[in-house]
Amino acid sequence: MTTKTENSLRPELTLPLPERMRDLPVHRGYLVPWFVAWPDGPDGEPEFRAADFKKWREAVDKHRCWVCGQRLGAYLSFVLGPMCGISRTTAEPACHRECAEWSILNCPFLSRPKMVRRENDLPEGTTDAPGEMLRRNPGVTLLWITRSFTLFPDSKGGQLIEVGDPVETVWYAEGRAATRQEVVDSAASGLPSLILLAREDGQEGEDDLARKVEAFDKLLPER
Repeated sequence: MTTKTENSLRPELTLPLPERMRDLPVHRGYLVPWFVAWPDGPDGEPEFRAADFKKWREAVDKHRCWVCGQRLGAYLSFVLGPMCGISRTTAEPACHRECAEWSILNCPFLSRPKMVRRENDLPEGTTDAPGEMLRRNPGVTLLWITRSFTLFPDSKGGQLIEVGDPVETVWYAEGRAATRQEVVDSAASGLPSLILLAREDGQEGEDDLARKVEAFDKLLPER
């Protein structure tokens, strides 16, 4: 069954939509995730590059999916890049697995390695996400499925999410399963930034990062 929402989507987007996403609004052929900010209200235009902080608070406090806004179950799916996979931290709350997978396959930034996130002309009052953001497209995406997460303060007065031990991990690149080499290459290109941050905490920070990298290596695709 094709829904009214699906009929208004761009033809390159994957169908059918996950059931929970079928009531989300559509703007210029693109589905608007629940977390997206609407600076001028529902009669204005969504700002896909900015998240609504009230939605962030509601997602972590009320256990709501970051993409569809509906209640989550026991399993939580986080969409991470390789560096977040190493640090086990993220600024983005959990999703339903099907919502996360659809987003990975259809979000231009996640499915196109050469896509660059535009930073110009952001709405007044837009702030950076918590933590230290690496401004790059990693080219691969990690679906991290767990049953838990915890919040902890960052260095800028915000909060970050530490994801619990994974029940399952799945790697993607360009809308398909990522190869081991693709993940290794992406991680290698981002790791120097993590090393610099770890050195700020001295030997303890470097030792902690080394342990995390060792654990991360066990999550790589087999091939």
